[in-house]
Amino acid sequence: MKKAAKGTPGYLDYKKKVEIIRTVIYFGIVAAIFFLGYFQTGTRLNLLTVVAILGCLPSAKALVGVIARFPYPSIDRKKAEEIDAKTGHLTVCYDMVITSREKIMPVDCIVISGHNIFGYTHYEKVDVNELARHIKSILAQNQITGLTVKILNQYKPFLARAEGLNNIAAVEKEDTKEREEQIRSIILNISM
Repeated sequence: MKKAAKGTPGYLDYKKKVEIIRTVIYFGIVAAIFFLGYFQTGTRLNLLTVVAILGCLPSAKALVGVIARFPYPSIDRKKAEEIDAKTGHLTVCYDMVITSREKIMPVDCIVISGHNIFGYTHYEKVDVNELARHIKSILAQNQITGLTVKILNQYKPFLARAEGLNNIAAVEKEDTKEREEQIRSIILNISM
């Protein structure tokens, strides 16, 4: 299983596999400790039963991670390659599940260029205006203001805008990579 860094294509699928393996191992250890105590003493009323019960806490936490990520697949590899081919001068991040206090909002891709942030989600149920407001407010809390944040749920218009931003960035050649990476880092921090 090849490791995928946060913000790269395939991250959500990789993280799901890791969480499933971790959960199985944790519950396996809990079961082993419980049965070891049971077979040694002949009763479940022993110290190892208490240890097994306490071991259920990290096991359950790992299970929550699996349940939270399970409905969200990674971006399609072909789409990711197509986006990469058209965004050479932009800062790009993939496979995010952005969380607010009220909602979980999956985003397939976000491109950052100067003061423009454009995102794409293929999920029709995501309120794109609320997602844009949430990203903008989180960035404002981190003293990054004056940004245009737009999230689209249609792939072709997103790709056209990303290509247009790339062309502008290629012509202007401004050195905004440090700020863009800072924005990318903040967005990834609010993502699962």
